Amino acid sequence: MTSDSPGECFVYITLPGQTEPVTAGRFVLGTNRRGVPQGRFVYGRSYLARADAVPLDPVELKLGERVYETNALNGVFGALRDASPDFWGRRVIQRHLGKAQPGELEYLFYSPDDRAGALGFGLNQGPPAPKRTFNQTLDLARVQETADAIVAEEDPADAVKEQVGNLLLVGTSMGGARPKAVVEDGEGLWIAKFNVATDTWNSARVEQAMLVLARACGLTTAESRVINVAGRDVLLVKRFDRERTDAGYLRTRMISALTLLRAEDNYQSRDRWSYVQLAEELRRVSSEPAGDAAELFRRMCFNALISNIDDHPRNHALIAREKDWKLSPAYDLTPAVPVSIKHRDLAMECGDAGRFANADNLLSQSGRFLLEREQARVMVDDMGARVRGTWFSIAREAGVSAGDCDKIAGAFAYEGFSQQATRGSNTQ
Repeated sequence: MTSDSPGECFVYITLPGQTEPVTAGRFVLGTNRRGVPQGRFVYGRSYLARADAVPLDPVELKLGERVYETNALNGVFGALRDASPDFWGRRVIQRHLGKAQPGELEYLFYSPDDRAGALGFGLNQGPPAPKRTFNQTLDLARVQETADAIVAEEDPADAVKEQVGNLLLVGTSMGGARPKAVVEDGEGLWIAKFNVATDTWNSARVEQAMLVLARACGLTTAESRVINVAGRDVLLVKRFDRERTDAGYLRTRMISALTLLRAEDNYQSRDRWSYVQLAEELRRVSSEPAGDAAELFRRMCFNALISNIDDHPRNHALIAREKDWKLSPAYDLTPAVPVSIKHRDLAMECGDAGRFANADNLLSQSGRFLLEREQARVMVDDMGARVRGTWFSIAREAGVSAGDCDKIAGAFAYEGFSQQATRGSNTQ
């Protein structure tokens, strides 16, 4: 294959402490002799010779002079998949290209220069200069108009079509289908998340309330706030993979828990979607294994207490500001109100009883999170009391209407959370 082939690309990385990318290696996407998609990656010799070279991830692509191969994920390595657009980003690119199903490399090429993490992609051996243009917070009304048109599958007006290009500045955020765009203000970069007409409640206000509630429960979360744009609420979540400096933005490497678990983003791979397995992997790669394992336990407990059934592995991530990896701040914390009041499942397995969002089940594997059983029980009991006692006041203070509070009330510390769990009660 030549470098002009759409089946291969160069992979760029912005190294710790730098603001300009360098070429890390080359990725080739093809098929093996059986016709199965296969990806191959090789680090460049000049990159390996750098004293400040870092691996693209701590799992599959450790630094070394070898050809890395994978048949998983249609031949795309997890770290590269994580830099690819999420559902919403893909939808924008499909509209931009006029294609129902672009190829994986097209998604990489047309995704934003300011995607999540520190990687970039291109056909030239030398990386292009970073684009330093971002949507401004004052432009959000036009961006919201574009998002509405795309959600409604409408043909945008000419003025709106211009904004589709701006919407390509979309962070992957490691998952999610909600319309969003990267915006910049005097403090730095934010992910703007928009409400849509089909929302059951004011999602911007409710998600902001959950982030505040999570912080009150001792979790480390992304910074956030809600602003009003043309009479509509927009949630702004501060990007924790960027740091603003006079020279530009420093970038933080970022991979999803899906990559760390070596899992796929489908239900066939769901047996690897596990908080317990994730805790084990964290203990191997984190620079703060005990602290990160305990933080993951708290997040698992919080998700169970607010009925966040969308806690899939792309909604958890690891970051590396320098060379060491650690758990990222929490993000995408949203409640749900399933019909059952006695049994609710998380997206990931959390104990002996599978995915059952239940206190006993959470405690059943507490040792794997480096916690003593009694220590873990105190965490669960204290968090349960805090969620039950404060969710309503925190939601109201965050601007959630009384009517929306009624709609989400059934999400919190539901009846089945405290019932006795039974081993093997996992449902699929």
